[in-house]
Amino acid sequence: MTSDIKNFLEIPYDRLEELNVEAKEKVVNRNDEGELRECYLKYLSDEKQLKAVTVCFSDLEGRFYMLDYDKKHLLQSYDNLTFDGSSIKGFSRVRESDLRLEVDWGSFRWLPSDIFGPGKVITFGVIKNQDGSIHDADFRGKLKEFSASLFEEKRLTANVSVECEGFLFEGLSAEQNYSSREGFKLVSRGGYFNSLPKDSLKTFIDSLAEAQRALAFQNEKDHPEVAPSQFELNYRYCDALLAADQVQLYKLIARQVAANMGMTASFLPKPIAEINGSGMHCNLSLAEGEKNLFYDKAGELGLSDQAWSFVDRILHSAGDMCLALNSSVNSYRRLDPRYEAPNQIKVSAVDRTAMVRVPLGNEKSTRIEIRAVAPDANPYLAFYIMLRVGLEGPLQESDIAKRRHSDDRMLPGDMYDAIELFENSTLMEELIGLRNRERYAQLKTLSAHRCPHDLGSLVKTAEILFHHEVTNQHLWSHF
Repeated sequence: MTSDIKNFLEIPYDRLEELNVEAKEKVVNRNDEGELRECYLKYLSDEKQLKAVTVCFSDLEGRFYMLDYDKKHLLQSYDNLTFDGSSIKGFSRVRESDLRLEVDWGSFRWLPSDIFGPGKVITFGVIKNQDGSIHDADFRGKLKEFSASLFEEKRLTANVSVECEGFLFEGLSAEQNYSSREGFKLVSRGGYFNSLPKDSLKTFIDSLAEAQRALAFQNEKDHPEVAPSQFELNYRYCDALLAADQVQLYKLIARQVAANMGMTASFLPKPIAEINGSGMHCNLSLAEGEKNLFYDKAGELGLSDQAWSFVDRILHSAGDMCLALNSSVNSYRRLDPRYEAPNQIKVSAVDRTAMVRVPLGNEKSTRIEIRAVAPDANPYLAFYIMLRVGLEGPLQESDIAKRRHSDDRMLPGDMYDAIELFENSTLMEELIGLRNRERYAQLKTLSAHRCPHDLGSLVKTAEILFHHEVTNQHLWSHF
């Protein structure tokens, strides 16, 4: 018998792109959430070839979680999904463990079946307390709420585009099997732009780009990066919440595409000490309708006064927010000035060691680029803090004078210094709450304590195994 008895939905890539672009545009156009819910519930009910809906969320550190709900169960219980929050680091205590998982219907996407399996769609969830309020450690929910208030109260849209770099290593689960004696094994020795068209790295990049295109990332360019076996895929800017969701999907797809090829995609900031590390440069701008509020043809470097105010506030509070942008021991290896590290608290149009850069731009593309963000940061927490600080953070007259001449002001050189600044920051307490500030600092302190205090020139085994995106429940027990 040769016929396929599992008749689950498999959609060609070109059709996936059409469906997902349309779904994305509904969110950009701010379609009513109730209408979106009814639209997709009807689709799920009508489409007989669908078997499951993947609902995903992120914890306080940004670690990604996925729950597959049987489609028939979801249709009956979508308004009463719960999970045990005490099993998620940084969420609930045992005595208040039950949390609600509310489907965000605007994030509904159709999936490439060769990566996720046939018959599945995906959505993101908003985590809520038993009383229906957004859980205080769910920064996706907080970013969604903040973005909505920006538009409703000020008619502003915060646009974000990231340049998220990563490495491709030989073997499956290379991070979980890491040993400092052996290190990681590169799949390609080619450098910037010059990997051969059919080598392993370029084949991986091509497959990842195809999947991104199908998921409506609206690709711009992709290429091997400076370091051997390093990659970067760029895609179009969008609303901050959509952009953060795409960061999580980008890393998820990269890891699965690599696994399908018997390799590991890694977003450790500095997995190999002697070569360039990986960053997640965040390009930000504010818009009012079609008008880019960061652009002023007559302004310094083409930036408006509003953009410069945003930059000055970011620079003023750089130390306070550093831990949220560089959230692992390994990320402080990347902030090494020998490798174009963006660790100087200043702004520049050309100097790539500056924390903030002003790229060349025009009326549409003018933006600021915050370079001191690592690819293992929680994108929801990072975007939320950067936007809140840039719009509401403290500012002094002296900050304006220091913005271009601050070679002596540096970001923290290690995790402990960053934790101390974060723990003592009244600004972070105001923005994310005392409880979150304490929980986040505690999680980072636990991780740092498991690693050698001095970084040295060797990437240590514990530094990788106890990384928040690598460790698992078995390793937790060894903390």
